[in-house]
Amino acid sequence: MKRGPELLVLVGAGGVGKTTVAAAAAVLSAREGARTLVMTFDPSHRLRQALGVGAEATWAEVEVPGVAGGGLWASLLDARRTFDRLIERHAPDPAARDRILANRFYRTFAGSLAGVLEYMAVERLFEAHEAGAFDRIVLDTPPTREALDFLGAPRRIVEFLDSGLVRLAFRSWFDDLGRARTGALGAVGRRLEAGLDEIVGLDLLGDMVEFIRAFGPLYEGFRRRAAEVERRLRGEATSFVLVAGPGEERIPETLYFARQLGAHGCRLAGVVVNRMHPPLAGNGWPPLLAFLSRRDSVGLRELAGRLGEVPLWSLPLLGEEPSGLAGIERIAACLERAWSDPDRPVDTLCRGAV
Repeated sequence: MKRGPELLVLVGAGGVGKTTVAAAAAVLSAREGARTLVMTFDPSHRLRQALGVGAEATWAEVEVPGVAGGGLWASLLDARRTFDRLIERHAPDPAARDRILANRFYRTFAGSLAGVLEYMAVERLFEAHEAGAFDRIVLDTPPTREALDFLGAPRRIVEFLDSGLVRLAFRSWFDDLGRARTGALGAVGRRLEAGLDEIVGLDLLGDMVEFIRAFGPLYEGFRRRAAEVERRLRGEATSFVLVAGPGEERIPETLYFARQLGAHGCRLAGVVVNRMHPPLAGNGWPPLLAFLSRRDSVGLRELAGRLGEVPLWSLPLLGEEPSGLAGIERIAACLERAWSDPDRPVDTLCRGAV
């Protein structure tokens, strides 16, 4: 990891400990001397709790105390706050900025619309990378479906800006305040207006059109930044690590995600199977514990065969979920052993490391 990627992206399903592994990878990176930023787009903000940073991490990079080496900072995505900051930074003038921020559609829906979290993740990642203040960024993504949404977000941003909805809002049918110009059409216009009011509501439609028009000067910047993030996600300086759960039943999900990463042109550096029950020697173990140990060992070996040349590492199940920096450091020590000895048999990786 000392000569690792500039951007390390952790992806995987929910409930497999991905956020914890991301925090551990960031701690390990910092201790090896890299100035490291760990970012999470997980709405639950578990990373904040694990690293002991406050709510201020939602609007600025906050240094995590007690991490030696290059230093570790944490940043938590708040979609609405990121959107506000984007507008304040890129609006062409104060009048345009105030017009967008005061728009009722923006104030009501901007932070909660489907896809906004992923769109703002793209913008926040671009900001952090452009600032150049860190040697490495470790990115913790939302669970599986949302993480795939994140990977496709740059392209969807461009597709939205080229969509018929945006073009429609700039037609002469509406004025700059989003009001439909139907009066000149007489009875036909009144029927059209009534139909629009019944379908979406004229007030909401007007607010949407006004927002799209006011946002117009920012579109090219959106397009440029989205294209740059897409290029970087597929670049040689970026690696993806897939975090998965143990057991044979998790294999189809893990392989699906690995294929999706390949389809997006992303480089999969390896798979981490987290929360493995330890191998048990001899008899006399409780039946459930013995079953889980065999299940995890069989699943890991089968996954190794299915992955082919993709590196596979495993991390043990802890007695309790890491709740602070000390617990994260234990996982980091385990990761260090795994990543420094890739030829070690997968079912013995990290045994006794915690």
